[in-house]
This record gives sequence, structure tokens and C-alpha cells, in this order.
Amino acid sequence: MRRDPTSGRAAAAAVLAAVPLLAAGAAPAAADSGPVELPVVRTELAPDEACAEASGRTAKSEPWTTRALGLSRAWQQSRGAGVTVAVVDTGVGTSIPALSGRVETAGGGGGDCVGHGSFAAGLIAAAPAEGVGAVGVAPAATILAVRATRERGATTPALLAAGIRTAAESGAKVIYVGRALPTGKEELTDAVEYAAGRDALVVAPFAPDALPRDADEEAAPLWYWPASAPGVLAVMDYGSGGGRPAGAPTGLSADLAAPGVAVVGNGPEGAGHYLGSGSSLAAAHVAGAAALVRARHPDLSAAEVSHRLTGTAYPASPPRLDAYAALTAVLSDTTGTVPRQPAAELPVEPSRTPVVRAVVVASVGGGLVLLVAAGAAVIPRGRARRWRPAD
Repeated sequence: MRRDPTSGRAAAAAVLAAVPLLAAGAAPAAADSGPVELPVVRTELAPDEACAEASGRTAKSEPWTTRALGLSRAWQQSRGAGVTVAVVDTGVGTSIPALSGRVETAGGGGGDCVGHGSFAAGLIAAAPAEGVGAVGVAPAATILAVRATRERGATTPALLAAGIRTAAESGAKVIYVGRALPTGKEELTDAVEYAAGRDALVVAPFAPDALPRDADEEAAPLWYWPASAPGVLAVMDYGSGGGRPAGAPTGLSADLAAPGVAVVGNGPEGAGHYLGSGSSLAAAHVAGAAALVRARHPDLSAAEVSHRLTGTAYPASPPRLDAYAALTAVLSDTTGTVPRQPAAELPVEPSRTPVVRAVVVASVGGGLVLLVAAGAAVIPRGRARRWRPAD
């Protein structure tokens, strides 16, 4: 899955079919005869390959991603109703039962020869159904299908940029982009800026799902677009065990991580399922979570929704999506301060007037006492001498 997307399909299918679809402790996805082996979703088809068809297999058990995302608790707060999520990818099938009545199209996005856009749309918004385990993160959201590739999946920066602009012009509040390209910095950055001006949050994989078979992994680009553009929520994938597959593409910038290995989703038509892996699928989960937040907190801007998703995520490198916390946590942008010891309050210096007055009174009183004492000693003697001078 991580090398050439247009060859080795049988080998990839065998590998991915062997990956557990559920977290530890849960029953495996199974039909009456045993575990279900699902066909593998592709990002691009060779010129001579037939278009993807409806899958004849259905995953009836709950995939591991449902529990990892905590969807049962998140749905108590929001299901994404009233929010339109644009899928800028290979298109979206219009006859997928799990998306019935909730797919709009723009820019020729109806129909999907490759199947990747339909798969991502299912991860974002597939509705629950009896006897079906797979479900989207925001099962009440509306999907806007915008084709940004050629019929068989090949794309260019110009096509992706046009798709982003079309999605923003059509009123989408969350724009999922299914590709990461090593070129196109200027035009894709401009397109993202245009979307931000219309208060749309762009979510994209931080790196491609696969590298060409003859690519040198050490020489692979560190920056991909539109994920590296300012304002984009760049997403990395992880598996049920918390790690990533050996040889998975790497990069320097990922804002958030989400389930993206051995993921179950819809095919381009019908009720059957496909299996896939890659950061593009992790980004679809994050786009669904963004729809939940925008429905629950409609007053938040696109930048504030991005901040809420990253600020409430599980601590890791990069942080891991926690949909329930993003809906319920109380965030504060006020920086805390270190408590300071209050200054000592000295008493006010008393007035010196009472002291002076007391000294004067004491002095006068003392003088009078001395004068009386002297008189008491002198007067009797004077009288005895009849006030004559001494000899």
C-alpha cells in the first residue's frame, strides 16, 4: 500500500486483508463463513484499468476506528447536522446508500471511477445501518463532491487549487482535500487563503498515502501541499496499535493524528465496503470531527475550530484526535499568572500633635508642682522671720 499505487494490487489486498479491522477485545469483522476480506481502495488507476465497482462484501462488525474515535459519546453532543463538508478528490458516487440524500455536486464531482473520494466521503458522513459496522464520523453532515483529479485519479496543483476554490465558493465550511503534492506551493497556498477568507477549514493529509515504487525514501520531500500552507489542518495516520506501517511516508509537519491504517469505508456505489490505509483517510476522519464541532459550536471561526481540535487532542507527537473532548472541553486563551505575595501594609505614622500637647501639659504641670513645693517651703519661713532679710 505504501509504494506504487498503480501496481501490486493483489499483494496489497492480501496484506491489508490480514490486518485486524477491530481493536483488541472486539470481535473480528466476519460473515457467516468467517472473516471478511475486503477489496483495497486505490488513489489512482492505470490508463488500462477498469473503474472501481461496487464491493460485494460488507463489514458487519464495528471497525476499530469507531471506538478509537469515541463516536458513541461524541454523537450525544453532535452528529454534524447542517454542516457541508466538501470532498475535493476523485468525485463521490451518488448511489451510495449510506450517503443517500446527502450528496451534492460541484465541478463535475458526481460519480467516481477510482473510488477514493467515495471512500473518504463515507468515513466523513456515512449513516449507520442495521447489520453494518462501518459508519462515518458525522453521519448527519452533507457531502459536497468536488472532483479535483482526472478520471483515473491523476492530479496537478492547478486541479487541486481549483477544487478548493470551488468548494469555498459553494459554501462548504469544511474542505477535505484527499491529496498531498510535493509541488504547487504558491497556487495551493493562495487557494487555501481564499477558502479561509470564506471561513472554510481546509483539512489535508500531511504526506501522500504512498510513494512511487522507484522513489528514494530518504530523498522524498519533507513538505507537501496544501498541507503545509498556513491555516491547513495537516493530518497523519496511525493504526490500531498506535504505530505506523514500516516505510510509511514521513514529513516534518503534522498538526494532528487520526486512525488511518486498515480503515473500512464505502465503495463508489452500492452498500459494500473497501479497505484502505494512509494519511488521506486519517484526514477524512478529522474532517468529520470538524463537522461535528462546527455543528455543535456554530459561532466558532474556522481557525477556532482548528484550535479546538488540536488543543483538546490526546498528548502525543503529533496530538491524537479526541472528538468528544473537542465538543465538550472548555478552552481558555487567558495565560495564567504566578501568584505573588501581597505587599506588607505598614501602619500610618501617628500624628505628633498629641505628643507635643502632652509634653507641654506635663511641663506646665511639673512647673506648677515645683512652684507649689517651693512656696510650701519658703512661705512658712518667711512668715516666721516676719519677712525680714537673713543676717
